[in-house]
Amino acid sequence: MFLENKANRNINRGWIEVVCGSMFSGKTEELLRRIRRANFANQKIELFKPAIDVRYAEEEVVSHDSTSMISTPVHNSAEILIYVNLDTVEVVGIDEVQFFDEGIVDVCNKLADNGIRVIVAGLDMDYTGKPFASMPQLMAVAEYVTKTHAICVKCGDLAQYSHRLVANKKQVLLGEKDSYEPLCRHCYNEVRRMEEDENSKDFEEKEEILE
Repeated sequence: MFLENKANRNINRGWIEVVCGSMFSGKTEELLRRIRRANFANQKIELFKPAIDVRYAEEEVVSHDSTSMISTPVHNSAEILIYVNLDTVEVVGIDEVQFFDEGIVDVCNKLADNGIRVIVAGLDMDYTGKPFASMPQLMAVAEYVTKTHAICVKCGDLAQYSHRLVANKKQVLLGEKDSYEPLCRHCYNEVRRMEEDENSKDFEEKEEILE
């Protein structure tokens, strides 16, 4: 768990915090909680989100429980450095960080190297259970990593997988409960095996028809 034990901003030292987990695990809620605490402490903050994420609002970071804060939507990681004044900003928050290009790692490092506290939140795995984009690199260079968990909708255990409910194989697919469900390792593996069996059966049936 992250402990805010570096509150002395007279010392120009930055760091990176990563909040990661599956869909519906509370990543954005935790990001906003930390940003609000910094705001209450009168620290100068900047909050960013990828411009493609317009599920709830175009210019707000919004969690699944409708908690929100005004943010700046950006199209790529380089834009973040344009908006951040390195001499005055103390805290930078970035939501849905897995949607950014690989340059986001260098951006976060540059901000932290300039004495800024950087807080990012994002999915650590995609719907296939593989590491998502630059999340592994960000977790490696971060001083603090917090993994949040959802609740498995099938058995009630802790969930760390985002199972996709719709037939779409794109890695990036914005969606909510109509498109994803959180599953634990056991239930995710069971569902994936069933899907693979069904796909194999469909393929065999198509081959028989063609013959």
